[in-house]
Amino acid sequence: MNTYEMLLKEADQEGVEVKEKKLKSENIKGLYGDKTIWINHNLSWVEKGCVLAEEMGHYYTTYGDILDQNMVTNRKLEKLARNWAFERLVSLEKIIQAYDFGAINCFEIADFLNVTEQFLLNSLQYYKSKYGLYTSLGAYTIFFEPLSVFKSLDYKEVMPN
Repeated sequence: MNTYEMLLKEADQEGVEVKEKKLKSENIKGLYGDKTIWINHNLSWVEKGCVLAEEMGHYYTTYGDILDQNMVTNRKLEKLARNWAFERLVSLEKIIQAYDFGAINCFEIADFLNVTEQFLLNSLQYYKSKYGLYTSLGAYTIFFEPLSVFKSLDYKEVMPN
């Protein structure tokens, strides 16, 4: 099941209706309002998954009309929804899974995660602003610029007694 299908199923379980249609502006890829998400119908499956993740982020994290991005509050709410989507589709654990699978560059990692390269790059910028140049998770260290993952050979997990 691809990302778009997975999120469609989740939206349905949450009572959120997802409709694909031609949106008035080519610049608008998706919109959320009143438990309905509109997705621009001419996007690829991978793009639709990324857009649906962000719109589900609006469902979970924001409220009201935030289309006017000149307002600071609206930009913050937009960022909150995007960050939710980044954490959902490109979590640190998923980056490590991609690395363990053998994906080593942005194209391969984006392909493994079923996201666009731009979505991956934006998520890396988010993580860089959150953690700095790198962060560690278990035996792994993830560098965000350039993207690279290293596994410590001498890492020993502490097992509970």
